[in-house]
Amino acid sequence: MLPAVLLGGLAVLVASIAVTVTIGPANLSVRDVYAVILEHWGIGSSGLTRLQDGIVWELRLPRTLLAAVCGAGLALCGAIMQSLLRNPLADPFVLGISSGASTGAVLVAVLGIGGGAISLSTGAFVGAVVAFGAVLALAAGAGGGTAKVLLAGVAGTQLFSALTSFVVMSSADAEQTRGVLFWLLGSLSGADWTDVALCGAVTVVGVTVCLAVASSLDAMTFGNSSAASLGVPVGTIRTLLLTVTALITAALVSAAGAIGFVGLVLPHAARFLVGPRHSRLLPATALIGAIFMVWVDAVARTVFAPQEIPVGVVTALIGVPAFALVLFRMGRTS
Repeated sequence: MLPAVLLGGLAVLVASIAVTVTIGPANLSVRDVYAVILEHWGIGSSGLTRLQDGIVWELRLPRTLLAAVCGAGLALCGAIMQSLLRNPLADPFVLGISSGASTGAVLVAVLGIGGGAISLSTGAFVGAVVAFGAVLALAAGAGGGTAKVLLAGVAGTQLFSALTSFVVMSSADAEQTRGVLFWLLGSLSGADWTDVALCGAVTVVGVTVCLAVASSLDAMTFGNSSAASLGVPVGTIRTLLLTVTALITAALVSAAGAIGFVGLVLPHAARFLVGPRHSRLLPATALIGAIFMVWVDAVARTVFAPQEIPVGVVTALIGVPAFALVLFRMGRTS
């Protein structure tokens, strides 16, 4: 049954990408989208104008693909964090990665650190990695363990959020503040094929690693002691997955900003559909996240066109009621 579900999910994802690329002021059809893709692969001719070809290939398609990659990666990281920390309310940003990325981006955009040689995305990635290292160091210094990682993540998030606010308030002008705020809320408007390639490669590698240790994750859901008694190297697996999750999240946040609630809510939807076994849960979560973000991005760029809404705002508007539902179900079952 699972292969059929995954194939169905892939078909829905491909169809969603093709349909959402056509949404907008240009007169395009799904057939036009596929024709442009085939033409750029050296197969046939689309028959479209250069402007229409550019709208599909240079603007909408990379943006839509990056949305799919971000949705898949963030949802996957949320499922991993909830399993590792045995906390249904954990998400990819619990390690302070989003706050660290925000600080790195603001230092580049507002203070001009790097003298123009460092891009905003690079600054965000470096900030995310630094924040992750600081959180792990704090957790290790406090004795390690799941609870210490969570507490260190909270402390790291507050620290880097405060640093970001201080830099913006003390150094940014009105235009810089608006640009930084838009990025902090999540934006796919600057997506290009380089972003798609880098984020896609990181996410694919991360999915592969996580699937390779899916059975160990199943064992760890019953507790570290039970997993260790079954021969699972708990410490090694935890460090590996925390690192993989941090790198995926850092790469995605550096390209698209902080997009909340995807990694918090969608793993619960996947568990409802395919159950808790990670060999099923992880690919299902990634597919649901990809499909969800493709449509969220379409809504964000078209509902108030020509003005664009940050995708993080849309995910929050959808995610908060879903999060309340999760809390309600937890209260009913406890």
